[in-house]
Amino acid sequence: MLVQMELVRIIISEINDQQVIYLKEVDGSRAFPILIGLFEATSIDRRVRGDVPPRPLTHDLLKNIAEQLGAEVQDVVINHLEDHTYYASIRIRQQGELIEIDSRPSDAIALAVHYQPFLPIYVTESVLQDVTG
Repeated sequence: MLVQMELVRIIISEINDQQVIYLKEVDGSRAFPILIGLFEATSIDRRVRGDVPPRPLTHDLLKNIAEQLGAEVQDVVINHLEDHTYYASIRIRQQGELIEIDSRPSDAIALAVHYQPFLPIYVTESVLQDVTG
């Protein structure tokens, strides 16, 4: 079962190697953090603030490639947790077929916030139970 989440917080630290994003259940109270890199945190933060760079950056490029190939990026799913590492998929629909592409959650979420409105972010119930108890 998939649970829809929303990005509720981004913490960017200039003195730390790892940044933090927080996801919260849309129709509930469960929430959890994910440690991510500075580049992905900056990309997410920039788009959440509505700051569009003059030239496409990596996540803009991914969005543009999908659009030019006639594919529709549908949503992102955080689907696995192993040894404190999250795994995700970007789900793309092309010619009626649903394609799941393996991704780091940070890149999947960064891509999701490059759309208006943001693409849905889901977490499997099993992952959510693992991280929230």
